[in-house]
Amino acid sequence: MKMNAIPSAKAQAGFTLIELVAVIVILGILSATALPRFVDLSDSAEQAALKGVAGALSSAAALNHANNLAADAGLSTTTPITTVNSCADVVPMLQGGLPDTTKYAVPDTTSSASEGTAFTCAVTYTATTGATPLSENFTAYVVTAPATP
Repeated sequence: MKMNAIPSAKAQAGFTLIELVAVIVILGILSATALPRFVDLSDSAEQAALKGVAGALSSAAALNHANNLAADAGLSTTTPITTVNSCADVVPMLQGGLPDTTKYAVPDTTSSASEGTAFTCAVTYTATTGATPLSENFTAYVVTAPATP
């Protein structure tokens, strides 16, 4: 039996200070470059929501116009036709109306064009933070609903 055995080399038990500092520096660089991209997404989200509302208004106006054309051609329609002479006339066609009437608005711009004519309208979004109002255009069509018997 050996009494004076030389102890074997110990295995490394953790990370060195240099390795820990390197990891912290790398994480700091990643967060400094990625964080600003995710912090300011509210502006992009508001613009996307506004485009969605404008698209819905444009679709509602186009469907109303198509329904009117079908009725004029003598086809039976089950959806009521809404008279549209101004931009604000399109808003009630949205199921549930505008998402938030304190932030979204459609100016009441009247069109003097003949039936079936497309005209451009705008929907605006005003954030509560006092930022500049955003605006997006949509297309509406002049429609004169037929008289119901």
